[in-house]
Amino acid sequence: MRRVPLLSGSRIVSVPVRDEDILLAPPPPPTRVVDVAAAVRDALSFPLSGGPLETLVGRGARVTIVVEPPALPVPGAHVDPRPAALATVLEELARLGVPDENVKLLVAGGLERRAGRAELEGLLPPPQARVFHGQVLVHDASAPELVPLVAAVRVNPAVLEADLTLVVSSAETIVHGGPGALLAAGDAETVRSAAGARSLVQASGERVWELVLAVERAVAARVRLLGVSLVLDHPRLAGRFRGYPHEPQALEHIARSPFRRLYSVLPAAVRRGILRDQNRILAATAAFAGAPSVAHVEALVRAIELRGTRVERPLDALVVGVPWIGPHVPREPLNPITSAGIVLGHALRQWRDAFPVRQDGILVLVHSLTRTFAHGTQAPYRALFDELAGGGGSLEGAERAAASDSRALAEYRGGRSCHPLLPYADWDGCRPALSRLGRVIVAGSRDAVAARALGFVPSHSVTSALDMARGIAGTDARVGILLAPPYPPLLVGG
Repeated sequence: MRRVPLLSGSRIVSVPVRDEDILLAPPPPPTRVVDVAAAVRDALSFPLSGGPLETLVGRGARVTIVVEPPALPVPGAHVDPRPAALATVLEELARLGVPDENVKLLVAGGLERRAGRAELEGLLPPPQARVFHGQVLVHDASAPELVPLVAAVRVNPAVLEADLTLVVSSAETIVHGGPGALLAAGDAETVRSAAGARSLVQASGERVWELVLAVERAVAARVRLLGVSLVLDHPRLAGRFRGYPHEPQALEHIARSPFRRLYSVLPAAVRRGILRDQNRILAATAAFAGAPSVAHVEALVRAIELRGTRVERPLDALVVGVPWIGPHVPREPLNPITSAGIVLGHALRQWRDAFPVRQDGILVLVHSLTRTFAHGTQAPYRALFDELAGGGGSLEGAERAAASDSRALAEYRGGRSCHPLLPYADWDGCRPALSRLGRVIVAGSRDAVAARALGFVPSHSVTSALDMARGIAGTDARVGILLAPPYPPLLVGG
């Protein structure tokens, strides 16, 4: 029986694979990438809807540019085309007579920890960051200054106090990028309400997508609105491990490498440092402009086809590894809630046409799932975990208390912690997958109490977890192994 390497936090574990098991790997890198600056300029000149940029702004106009922190795709990359795209937009505005002093750069992070100096400096390439003289605003989802927009939705006033609001993003999901960036510039309750989508890459029937469109229409009724959306590939490794996880030769090389055995005995902090410093490259393959929703949908459809992997029909069991860092920016080590969230709330919600696991199927989550919370910055996650460990009978009351916790809000507004509602949003994102799965088995569990607190079944090793899964699903069960991260969209069916 052959084995394939799979990330489990900062460790690399060997998963036994039968001949009939299905390996689900991201597709190979595209053969065509674009000159980002040229592609963005062309997109602004020939948008998919509405007029070109030069017809929307005049000399001396006030412009708000809305951007999101580069949280997706996971795990991120050292070479990222989004700063170059933003720099090109600023150059085009300057060419049309809009100086930097008239530009507000709004960083819409939703409920994530507010961006600090290091994250803000990474929004632009270093040469452009040094000479940018505009105003940089970091969105505060609980600020009293948020202004009413539509129904109960309130947004950052910078979105409306401009002659043109311009969204610069990449197409990741139906709520990340495009008009979703406008939602991320809204109030905490509105952002929290968008957490329960069944699928993150299929808009049909999703209430969250209707909310996103309503926010876009309300903004467009008050100011001129334009969006630029990039189509991004997966983050790809460079160097000696390039080809993982999409090339069989790379899987074989890592599985047999003596470095893997040496690496496994290193301290966790050293392993995380090695993974963090691996050279990863993120390429763009296209850019579109127009109404944010129009440009975003076109880019998202292309990104799904570029990055997705096909599953013939729903599986009986799926094995998924967990990366060494969380799904939010600034990146932090995982805790039990974010470990579940990145698999159940992110990887298993990137499906199109059908959920990738049959009703009452099994998920094998490969991770130690220990009760480790970063001091201070993850205090809201610890509070939610303690509530779940106590039975979780009053989650709604606990969430209301968290939303009004003045100390937790002060930590968030000071950039020292995430918003106290973010853990509840992450856990709520797991519910669509949990409602379909019959069992979640934690392979390699080192903390049975943590696994059971989340309703999962602990197992000591991958082998024992697979034996348990096959014992439940049957010896002829169709088992898939998702070779990730990066997590590809799962296109289910023909």
